[in-house]
Amino acid sequence: MFLFPLFSGFFSGPVVAQQHSLGTFGTWGAFASVRRCYAIAAPYQATASAAGARPFASIGHWPGLHIAGQVQIRLSRPARAGSAVLLRIDGRVFQLAARGADAWAADTAADAQIADAMRTGIEMSVETRAEGGRTVRDFYHLRGAATAMDAAAIACRAR
Repeated sequence: MFLFPLFSGFFSGPVVAQQHSLGTFGTWGAFASVRRCYAIAAPYQATASAAGARPFASIGHWPGLHIAGQVQIRLSRPARAGSAVLLRIDGRVFQLAARGADAWAADTAADAQIADAMRTGIEMSVETRAEGGRTVRDFYHLRGAATAMDAAAIACRAR
């Protein structure tokens, strides 16, 4: 579909040349490179982005660092220092830690809980306050997320 050109634009540098698509699954894509594998999606609705910002949600694996299933959210605008970042999946709410425009789960247990919720969820949203006080809300469909996460995990497990 349209996801590969969109997602390939998120990353630049020498790793892109070595990156390859594992497939498009619903609204999610899965990719692998020499050092990592990941499932990724762009929001279907997002707060107007800061110049050059490209929001996304991803679940990544870095076998060389012994990291598996790490949740990362790129917000459409940097979060205001001290503001909570709330990730909602259907009726469940998770608080993320933010630094600038990036947000992560607090620990590996929270990563696993979020990934489990994504597998069975329908929709996900992320909300925070931007540096200027504006509310940031980005919305994601979860159709295909479980398959994309599995494809990324399998690709990195084979290394």
